[in-house]
Amino acid sequence: MKMTANLFRQKALNTFLVLAGLIIIFALFSPRHVFLHPRNIAALGKLFPDLGIVALGVGMLMICGEFDLSIGSVLPFCAYIFARSLYAGFTPFVGFVFAVLTGAAMGWLNGFITVKTRMPSFITTLGTLMFWRGVLYVWSKMMPLGIRQYVPPESSFGKILTASLPGRLPVQSLWFSLFAVVLGIILHYHRFGNWVYATGDNKDAARAMGINTDMVKVICFIIVGILCGFSACMQSVRIGSFAATQGIGFELRAITACVVGGTSLRGGIGSMPGIILGSLAIPIIDNGLVLLRVPVFGITAFIGMATILFVLLNSYIERKMR
Repeated sequence: MKMTANLFRQKALNTFLVLAGLIIIFALFSPRHVFLHPRNIAALGKLFPDLGIVALGVGMLMICGEFDLSIGSVLPFCAYIFARSLYAGFTPFVGFVFAVLTGAAMGWLNGFITVKTRMPSFITTLGTLMFWRGVLYVWSKMMPLGIRQYVPPESSFGKILTASLPGRLPVQSLWFSLFAVVLGIILHYHRFGNWVYATGDNKDAARAMGINTDMVKVICFIIVGILCGFSACMQSVRIGSFAATQGIGFELRAITACVVGGTSLRGGIGSMPGIILGSLAIPIIDNGLVLLRVPVFGITAFIGMATILFVLLNSYIERKMR
């Protein structure tokens, strides 16, 4: 009941209704109604968790009142660590641990710089975005690394991250669901979630209540880094290689997904159901427009326009409810 109440209060219901309308439109007008074909849904289930898992952490960080623009570099950097670990002779599981720890360390660094220097996280992570991308380009020489020989799809590690379950259900969507449930419980039912909302809503008041707001922010940055590391390994195993261009643009798409789901750019407002719906909305709009044969280069414009309409709709309904 509490989750349902949050769904209504945090504007996620608006996103749900618009998303349902878009699904109906895409189902009716896509050629031969292919949007609802099981193969298309299975393809969506494989692709959207790459961004969706990262967006879950980004949304939590935004509720805390901070941004992370560096994920577009953190994710490929973690993927490179994973690939290099395999080439160095480590098992996929050890490489996975290295990648996740690397993401956690990069997230911690973002948080540490932000809270210690009082620099806006927008600036901090914009700087680390460019720094890590430059380091990655120099280190990798922009050369792709194939990892299929180290992690074939039929291997136990490959199955854990990318297998298809009975009914064509991709295991990636289960990982997304698992992270969503865990972070949702933490955000809405655990004391740490109250600290996140309090920190994002009014940091000074939260401090007066005894909340260590710096620690809360650093932990949220670390969560984003860990999710980047996980998503990097999952994406690398799916495509069978590392590419320095992995994750480029994820930073803006993740923030867009959270905004579409009703998360405030000012902090203190948002919900895990809304972030989940926003994470689904962006790839669904993407996929639906492709099936409607909208020119590929025009899809970004449509997503940008849809984002503005989502925000305007949420603002309009919020004013009406006052």
